Amino acid sequence: MSALAELPVVVALGGGHGLAASLTALRRLTDHLTAVVTVADDGGSSGRLRQELGGLPPGDLRMALAALCADTRRGRQWASVLQGRLHSRGPLDGHAVGNLLIEGIWQETGDPVAGLELVAQLVRATGRVLPMSTIPLCIEADVVGTDSQAPDEVQVVEGQHAVATTSGLVQAVRLVPAAPPACQEAVKAVERADHIVLGPGSWFTSVLPHLLVPDLARAIVESSARRILTLNVASGHETAGFSPSRHLEVLAEHAPDLRLDTVIADELFAAGDRQLEGCCAALGAELVVADVAMHDHTARHDPLRLASVYRDIMMA
Repeated sequence: MSALAELPVVVALGGGHGLAASLTALRRLTDHLTAVVTVADDGGSSGRLRQELGGLPPGDLRMALAALCADTRRGRQWASVLQGRLHSRGPLDGHAVGNLLIEGIWQETGDPVAGLELVAQLVRATGRVLPMSTIPLCIEADVVGTDSQAPDEVQVVEGQHAVATTSGLVQAVRLVPAAPPACQEAVKAVERADHIVLGPGSWFTSVLPHLLVPDLARAIVESSARRILTLNVASGHETAGFSPSRHLEVLAEHAPDLRLDTVIADELFAAGDRQLEGCCAALGAELVVADVAMHDHTARHDPLRLASVYRDIMMA
């Protein structure tokens, strides 16, 4: 832990609902929190704004900001505003209010990082939200099983939304452009961190992309921080049928130089996976198995249970 800080300095990487769950847990432990968010979304409101305005997609950044709003009446109001959707019979229908707010502030400041800082101040977010790259990215995947006539043939699927919803089995992903510029503020945050949290989230489109931005990946690999990987509580659409150990194997295939210190796995998802502990050891990590899932039959993390596990790891 940093000598000058009583609370741990934490960087959490990811996107979408997975990162939001992690941030909701982590904000209970520290004010020194930075979210580094994927910028490859091309669907929904973000995709429409990206197509029209050409800048970074704001959706995952908005979700991170909403997750960092305080658990107070004012904080919950701001989170609701950011996540709210417009309803109309015109072209604004379906746009997230927070997306439009972020886009408007970006146009005013001309600087994505400064704009996000301004939004964070407005909603009194705990910590910072940064993009992983300074340019919008495209995700490209090798997928098998999309053609019933040639089920073993590898097809290239382009775009985050298309990859996330493909009917085939994703084998590997890459970014376009292949070596995008990292957000330097994000790199510096990783370099200063006591703990780096990767995951949970959509494995191919939210978790792995951070390890494909060269400068950011290098900072993660070379960091002296404790690296924590939070596995999903179940296999999702992108990783249908994947065991927890298969998630780790895919991670290692995409980031062979990465070593971890801790892997967190939900007890029900980890049950019966005899290879999991060995896969963790191969990455240098200790396996922590705990009850971190919601008990409502949804494949989501419980922020309170997850916060308890993070606390035990970070305060040890």
